[in-house]
Amino acid sequence: MKQSMTGLVSLGLASVLLLAGCGKSDDVLVVGTNATFPPFEYVGGASGDEIQGFDIELAKQIAKDAGKTLKVENMNFDSLIVALNAGKIDFIASGMTITPERQASVDFSTPYYEATQLVLVNKDNTSINSIDDLKGKHIAVQLGSTGDIMAKTYSQKVTAFNTGFEAVMELKNNKVDLVLFDSEPAMSFLNKNPQLKMVELDFDAEFYGLAVPKGKTELLNSINATLTSMKSNGAYDALVTKYMK
Repeated sequence: MKQSMTGLVSLGLASVLLLAGCGKSDDVLVVGTNATFPPFEYVGGASGDEIQGFDIELAKQIAKDAGKTLKVENMNFDSLIVALNAGKIDFIASGMTITPERQASVDFSTPYYEATQLVLVNKDNTSINSIDDLKGKHIAVQLGSTGDIMAKTYSQKVTAFNTGFEAVMELKNNKVDLVLFDSEPAMSFLNKNPQLKMVELDFDAEFYGLAVPKGKTELLNSINATLTSMKSNGAYDALVTKYMK
């Protein structure tokens, strides 16, 4: 899928990424995201190409509190950690679940959202009622997501797509048995596709975090301070109401 770039500054792309990568920019904070994960990040707005969502509003407040201007870079989800560690972005805000495997490569903020996995199926599908029923099923997932990792423990027939939208289209076209996806984005897709239904299974809870490169303690402390402030002053709850309820 062709990815678009959007931001809040008029500097050229090359110069912004160069500054962000070498740490010489004092006024721009570059966040990486995958804007195919509503309501956390998606493309919309009056112009139709603005990156919006729960995570983006968190990122805007983080930049504001740090006295910087936010620039958003949109890329494939499985490219985010690579871009972070290559210095092309300063932090990740993309509904990223904190896992031991990812913690080996990046440092995470304090958890800011609790989620779980949901199964989406076509309404006439009555074959999935437990986790055991996933065995041998053809599962569609978003590449690099928690669902992608989990699906491979249940079935050898897993097809990964760059976006959740593509996974859902594959389901609607009866090319897979189910989509395994994070709960809030799954609900967002469900609301727009009445021919689908969700199945809640006994999956473990997972927690989202904002990721920074290893050793970036000052940035991590700044992010955590903003999250703490937003949760204490009501701004976080206001975002939950705006995007989740």
